[in-house]
Amino acid sequence: MAAEGLAGLLPAQTQLEYALLDADTPQEKENLVYQYLKKMDSRERDLTVPELGGDLQWLNTEDPISLHKDLCGKVVVLDFFTYCCINCLHLLPDLRELEHQYSDKDGLVIIGVHSAKFPNEKVLDNIKSAVLRYDIVHPVVNDADATLWRELEVSCWPTLVILGPRGNMLFSLVGEGHKEKLFLFTSVTLKFYKDRGQIKNNSIGIKLYKDSLPPSPLLFPGKVTVDKSGERLVIADTGHHRILVTRKNGQILHSVGGPNSGRRDGRFSEAAFNSPQGVAIKNNVIYVADTENHLIRKIDLELETVSTVAGIGIQGVDKEGGAKGEEQPISSPWDVVFGNSGAVSVELLTKSHTHDTGCVTQKYVKENWIAQSHVFFYSFRDPGRRRFMDSNGRHSSGVGTDVGRWKTSKRKNLFAFGDVDGAGINAKLQHPLGITWDKKRKVLYVADSYNHKIKVVDPKMKNCATLAGTGEASNIIGSSFTQSTFNEPGGLCVEENGRLMYVADTNNHQIKVLDLETKILSMAKVTLSFLFSSCSCSIIALLSLPILNPETYDVTDDTAVQKNQTANLPRLPKSAPNIQLPPLSAAPGQIIHFLLKLTLPPDSKLNEEAPNAWFITAEDSNTWLLQGQYLSGEIKDVSCQTVIPFQLPRVCLSAEAVLAIKACLYYCSKDSSACMMKGVSFNQPLQIGTATQGSLTQVELTHSFLTN
Repeated sequence: MAAEGLAGLLPAQTQLEYALLDADTPQEKENLVYQYLKKMDSRERDLTVPELGGDLQWLNTEDPISLHKDLCGKVVVLDFFTYCCINCLHLLPDLRELEHQYSDKDGLVIIGVHSAKFPNEKVLDNIKSAVLRYDIVHPVVNDADATLWRELEVSCWPTLVILGPRGNMLFSLVGEGHKEKLFLFTSVTLKFYKDRGQIKNNSIGIKLYKDSLPPSPLLFPGKVTVDKSGERLVIADTGHHRILVTRKNGQILHSVGGPNSGRRDGRFSEAAFNSPQGVAIKNNVIYVADTENHLIRKIDLELETVSTVAGIGIQGVDKEGGAKGEEQPISSPWDVVFGNSGAVSVELLTKSHTHDTGCVTQKYVKENWIAQSHVFFYSFRDPGRRRFMDSNGRHSSGVGTDVGRWKTSKRKNLFAFGDVDGAGINAKLQHPLGITWDKKRKVLYVADSYNHKIKVVDPKMKNCATLAGTGEASNIIGSSFTQSTFNEPGGLCVEENGRLMYVADTNNHQIKVLDLETKILSMAKVTLSFLFSSCSCSIIALLSLPILNPETYDVTDDTAVQKNQTANLPRLPKSAPNIQLPPLSAAPGQIIHFLLKLTLPPDSKLNEEAPNAWFITAEDSNTWLLQGQYLSGEIKDVSCQTVIPFQLPRVCLSAEAVLAIKACLYYCSKDSSACMMKGVSFNQPLQIGTATQGSLTQVELTHSFLTN
């Protein structure tokens, strides 16, 4: 067992990484890694990975994989990820390139260990959709209870762990941006163990999930928009790496890009995209957020050409901006929209994971605390203001054209998620991915993706309510508006005249239409013809789009907040320090206040609405201590002490007992937005006498978490 978890790698790997900084040539770096491996391989006791449970669900394999049987003789890269994490998605191209360079016959196997951040991400069907959407072709295991995560003391998404052929841990890489080290460590490890005859060239049983599915006319459509006339739709057919332009009646006008990913400008017949998301149309020009190419593209429908207007084709880390067009690096742009500045000076807004808001005209907004890249802009009633959604912060915000003028209407917190209708910060969303403005009704509509709903927000009343969907992830056209269902809807738009709303129902591979005038549910269908042409082969498919005509939405007054349940408190990481306190003399019935003061690493921020909590436990022989006690509570602020009250029972069953006071915190590193979970335990021995003690005793509990 890996008693020390990843912490056991830190001393030796830290020395290696410092040495690599001083190395000038690739050969020097390879020699340093080779010597490191000799040292790690000669350890008296391996740092090994525990076996995965046999009841876990696997994708892309014929059968469940045993780490110690099926992968014996392989170098294994474990990718701890969750599918909503943009940093995790940024790693996928590196992993894809690595598995193209080394196959299982070469001795390399990559395993995705899906460790969910949100409850919706634990559902196997949702992980299946993500595996398809992001074209993951290596085995993926659904570690829904984060068992291996806790055993290895993983603390943030993403984390890579490289194993040797005995399941022995060799390296860990935390966060994105370590491609050079990943390839260096992996290639030298393969060579090191091949030289020792420990690498096996057998194949493992790969069975891609995508091969079991029938072809689909649309594949994970991310966004949809409609032109000013209401007669043309533009669909980001994300999974097919293409943009579709159709008439309102379903007739296809243009199919640009696809079916394979790529990066090419030029005529429609040769242009290529890579998982495009946001689309915006004005007259005969379409702008596209070409997400995985890290570009903004321009489609000219008259000239039938595609060109690049922003981005350099690789992920950018520039947080300031200011460069022109194709000289400005951007990162995973997710949506685009035209501003209200008119035809001469068009603002094109894009959100990238560098945590900045930018526009092609070089007007950049200063950095603010935004959790994740899925932020979507739409022109608001004020020509100088925009509205957008921060998916991992679960809030809607406005920004003015004057730099830094922000107004937030929802929470700015990674864990403040839920499905609660209500006013102001009492309303909760879960990973919202799209937003649009209905200028006729003067309301916002939100694609509340992980709640599988469409929400409506009245900015004047500051109220949020469910418009469509039951909260169930399925594809049901119900007898009423709120009885119909979605599956992670990702984008939406409203016609200029305010009648029809179009929804990209992403995981159902559909565009759904809501009639906001008649408010009658109908099953009228529109037929769309989609054509793929590749070499000499053509595939033509028909897509039926059910038209939803919703009933009037009801604004509820439900402002209930999800209750914190002790049963859902996370277990402390195995590496959590166990601090032994000096014995405390006490008497039956005595009140003890434990004063908890925790300090975060520099440049870290507490996720204030994560399940940050203290809780009190005792061993089986001492459970009598816990009767009638408050066993848990929230930690809302680490800048001041948290008072944990405890009173000894008036009837004590033993003269000696031990009480454990534990704390679990979630916090973010401000520079990398990596999400950490850390814990600490204080053991308080009690010596219980019969003499009368003071009515109140205070015990200070202090601990500082080290920089990860």
